[in-house]
Amino acid sequence: MSELRTSRKRKLISLVLIPVLLIWVFFMHRMVNESREDLGLSGVTPLKNAPPALAFTTVALGAFRGLIANFLWLRANELQVNGKYFEMIQLSEWITMLQPRMASVWAHLAWNLAYNISVKFPDFEDRWKWVQSGIKLLRDEGLQYNPESVMIHRELAWFFQHKLGAFLDDAHMYYKRSWAELMTEVLGGGRPDYGSLINPSTPEEKERAAKLRQRYKMDPELMREIDSKYGPLDWRLPEAHAIYWAYHGMQVAETSELIPLRRVIYQSMQLAFHRGRLVYDEGGLFQLGPNLDIIPNVDNAYKTMREETSNPGQKEVISQAHENFLQDAVYFLYTNNRISEARKWFDYLNENYPDAFEGNPTMVEYALSRVTEDVAGKSMDRITAIIQGYMRNSYYYRAIGDDDAAAGHMLMARKIYNRYQDAIRSRKESIGLPPFGEMQSTVLEQTLNPEEGLPPQLAARLRTALGMAPAEKSAGNEGDATNPQETTGDSSQ
Repeated sequence: MSELRTSRKRKLISLVLIPVLLIWVFFMHRMVNESREDLGLSGVTPLKNAPPALAFTTVALGAFRGLIANFLWLRANELQVNGKYFEMIQLSEWITMLQPRMASVWAHLAWNLAYNISVKFPDFEDRWKWVQSGIKLLRDEGLQYNPESVMIHRELAWFFQHKLGAFLDDAHMYYKRSWAELMTEVLGGGRPDYGSLINPSTPEEKERAAKLRQRYKMDPELMREIDSKYGPLDWRLPEAHAIYWAYHGMQVAETSELIPLRRVIYQSMQLAFHRGRLVYDEGGLFQLGPNLDIIPNVDNAYKTMREETSNPGQKEVISQAHENFLQDAVYFLYTNNRISEARKWFDYLNENYPDAFEGNPTMVEYALSRVTEDVAGKSMDRITAIIQGYMRNSYYYRAIGDDDAAAGHMLMARKIYNRYQDAIRSRKESIGLPPFGEMQSTVLEQTLNPEEGLPPQLAARLRTALGMAPAEKSAGNEGDATNPQETTGDSSQ
């Protein structure tokens, strides 16, 4: 009898405890899920604005999504090893549907589109479509589900810095020009009117602002902030967009591990210094040149990167890169006839890196040494080629309206000429150069020659700039044309 009572008592206690325990488990499960979500360990939270197919797989497959994604991932890697990139695209897309918050999947798929698959096509237009697909995948989808991902921001910035900006792909100039055309359509030029993009008033301004935000996912206010900090930037060129996405990632990432993004910024600024100015884009020509106006901000970027690095070896690497940049800055400024700025940065370089030069050269001697080294040791043919090269560049810049660069290159030609003539003073009769004006006339004639010189539209501009008669009027009468004069009056130092 007592055993029966004990059994009934246990059952009664169980009946009371079961609902209590179920309620406790319910609340504990909720707490665990909230903790997993706070720690970024959950992959089951419903995605906002997800397409129906993705929303369905997220809910319907539940915990099995991970197992299926792992199987597909292994199969996709096998296909990539075998070079079957097209077959793996569909698998990769399925993986992104199953694991949309796995940043590495987005980066992997985008890389295959922009790099591995694009080069399978010999036609540049076809390649460009695949490169754009990789960019869009990261920007439009990857960041939608991983807005704080350092990896995706870094990869997106790298595509602009490397795939579009570098020279490894033989279609790189096609990419640069195609991107410049897209940005010109939206921004109107390399230096946009930020006010009209931020607060558009006319229908045209509203259309451009909407396209910038909706199609290219760019914020004009952030662009203006970046330009004031790192510019002036030409937003038609890829380096500016590499800086934008790296900086954007630094603003939204919830982590202190931002070194990859900082590195992209200072590397892209260095590239923008070397080729961040669209010099000429007309008649099939697409010419890039150094952006000398960002030298102070590139200098600040190097110093900031060095200060934020705790590794002594890395500090030394950055310092060496900084010194090399300053040497280039002096040389580029001098050859673009910005003499006073070149002298200022030359003094700054000597102050910060006293061992940068041997023999304590002057600024002009250093600039000349960048080209000629020891002039006396060069052959007359080599020196002639160097001088003529600077002359040709001078006439080219004069044709496109860059008078400072034209004057600087002709100045450099004159300096090298004088230095060589002084070095071989005792042997002028045997290895001396022709008169400088005669060399100018020869190079100008070659530059205006339609078979080996400038395109017709640039040749016409050069004639106008030099005060020469149009080609059709000067045929057979070149001796009456205005004699080209040097485009600089600085022959000192």
